[in-house]
Amino acid sequence: MSKKTLLNSKDIEIILHRLACQLIENHNDFSNTVLIGLQPRGSYLANRLSDLLKNKYQVKGVQLGLLDITFYRDDFRRRDAPLEANTTHVDFIIENKNVVIIDDVLFSGRTIRAALDALGEIGRPRTVQLAALVDRGHRELPIKADFVGKNLPTAKAQTVRVLLGEIDGRDEVSIEGESN
Repeated sequence: MSKKTLLNSKDIEIILHRLACQLIENHNDFSNTVLIGLQPRGSYLANRLSDLLKNKYQVKGVQLGLLDITFYRDDFRRRDAPLEANTTHVDFIIENKNVVIIDDVLFSGRTIRAALDALGEIGRPRTVQLAALVDRGHRELPIKADFVGKNLPTAKAQTVRVLLGEIDGRDEVSIEGESN
């Protein structure tokens, strides 16, 4: 199986700064906007974006929550091994707010469908947008990211791996497998 590194730590840092600037451009002061990172990997990216917005770009009042979608997945009972749940931590009201969901890879759209179901249990946002580090295509549901770090067209059989320093010791995006 071949592996090719597509993004290194510097590339990911640049992408996160660009995403932060796009969020500022679209949401200005964040008084009515909240960030929700999808557990597990989207939460690390959401934390980084939140830190950039607050510390680098001096945006006040950025609210960050973490959302676990384990029990909302449509493949929850179809796996060989049980999925381990993470923690949902949303200590603010999302009712009538603009919610930006943050995740690492957008693929089939099923994870985002699960996130929308989970959000519905918490409240009714005014709008929901999606920010993804990588969009690799192959949608099975009509879901599109509003903010994309990098579009990486792939073969369906390939795997996109996102490594993050917080849990993997380094930042990297790679693709594994053979293209058709």
